[in-house]
Amino acid sequence: MNRARAVAACIAASLLVAGCGNGSGQAGSAGGDAFSFAIKSDPGLLDPAQFQNTNTYTALSLAYDTLVNIGPDGRIVSGLAEKWDVKPSSVTFTLRRDVTCADGSPVKASTIAANVDHITDPATKSPAIGVVVPEGLTAKADDRAGTVTLATPEPFAFILQSTRYLFMVCGQGLKDRSLLKSGTSGSGPFQLTAARPNQSYTFTRRENYTWGPDGATASDPAMPGSVVLKVVTSESTAANLLLSHQLNAAQFAGPDRARVTNVPGITATTRPNGTQEFFFHQGTGHPGHDRAVRKALLQAVDLRALGAIATGGTGQRPTGLVLQPSPCPGDTVTGHLPAFDPPAAEAALDAAGWRRAGGGIRSKDGQRLTVRMIYGTSGGETMSAATEYLADAWKKVGADVRLRALSDAAYDEVEAVTQDWDVDWAPLGVTLPTQLIGSLSGPFTPDGGNFAHLTNTEYEKLTAEASKLPGAAGCAKWARSESALFDSGDLIPVVDKPLTIATHNATFRITAGLFDPTSIRMTGAQK
Repeated sequence: MNRARAVAACIAASLLVAGCGNGSGQAGSAGGDAFSFAIKSDPGLLDPAQFQNTNTYTALSLAYDTLVNIGPDGRIVSGLAEKWDVKPSSVTFTLRRDVTCADGSPVKASTIAANVDHITDPATKSPAIGVVVPEGLTAKADDRAGTVTLATPEPFAFILQSTRYLFMVCGQGLKDRSLLKSGTSGSGPFQLTAARPNQSYTFTRRENYTWGPDGATASDPAMPGSVVLKVVTSESTAANLLLSHQLNAAQFAGPDRARVTNVPGITATTRPNGTQEFFFHQGTGHPGHDRAVRKALLQAVDLRALGAIATGGTGQRPTGLVLQPSPCPGDTVTGHLPAFDPPAAEAALDAAGWRRAGGGIRSKDGQRLTVRMIYGTSGGETMSAATEYLADAWKKVGADVRLRALSDAAYDEVEAVTQDWDVDWAPLGVTLPTQLIGSLSGPFTPDGGNFAHLTNTEYEKLTAEASKLPGAAGCAKWARSESALFDSGDLIPVVDKPLTIATHNATFRITAGLFDPTSIRMTGAQK
């Protein structure tokens, strides 16, 4: 998968919600218990510069600090930095003086600069560059003053917010990155002390941790003595473990949500977990290259019905591509997608020169209107039903639709390398508007991240202008840029899919896939 698409997909697949609830510890008393949380796959390489999948983010957030954090209300709060000064193309952080790495070494301004230098070094080949980390980012440290300045060649709208995803390695791990293959070397409130690949990862609490979000510490006796991430690939198995009190918490995107909701002793919180959408490939020779075809095919589909099928009737109407809490809240979708009107779709295809021929399939200049659609098998039965509904709607207006379900490995190859598709159901949720640019504009795959070969000049113009405005000052342009994508039929937001976080006898907070580790509390003994 291309770099920008890989990172954006990783973010989209994360727990892109704020969640809290109750869970069961592994020991008999509340204080010092182990808090166990189910993850769906192995985190893989634990080097923050070379994360491999969604669950890497979750694991890293326990052991590593970032310069700033996100508070429960979405505002920026302290982390390694106690204050900051933001300018259009730079931000200067003043660091806390009392921070130590897990090995006891101090975390200084030069530590931050060394992390930035490593992740931006072309030899590192970090997948985060250009998506999570701005292109051209540099760092200048002053250990005496305790300050570090991060700067970009051009103004970057969310230069402060983007540092929330920059985990800082310290101590021995900064000197020898090989230690990070299966270990951690951070200043966070927990340190990895046991790793059993594809089974579990145990993180032990650092008792002397005092520099969490807004000065949070690890001294509360109700904070768990350890956090255990258990690899549980099946949601049904996770539900069984949770209901039998062998897990503190797990997340559910499928039908097992119903099993863990309204169960005594279980607290279940359900919120949107990213927008489900599909893209038209706009390369030469693809039917989506013609805007009239894209519009007509959209008119042929009842998007509300499609969204209900894709989520089993539990989804919500999407209002944008950036997940909450967003720096630019608002509705960019309403009024920017064509209404469901099959007769109008038929007329539009006729007007564009696509005429029905043998078998009712339309053709133009000897080319049949063939639509090859790919989607991932991880979406389960509802995803299969949704694509079949979509195919049926397009067949009714004269398209020859061919569906292809792909495993994760095959999906990456077909989407980005062979490009053997015309429509791609590809969730792409992010937490900052800037994280979309590499996937929705610029060089096409395989040289760049623009996997659908989009050429929306209005989007490119507006994002270029918005990128130079600090924070909220550019929100109007960011909103218009998203709407421009929908107006052109470049990508079609279908539904916000729900995610349920179910817990027992503990409380915690997780935002954008990242734990607030100091928020984890055990609230009762195991039954």
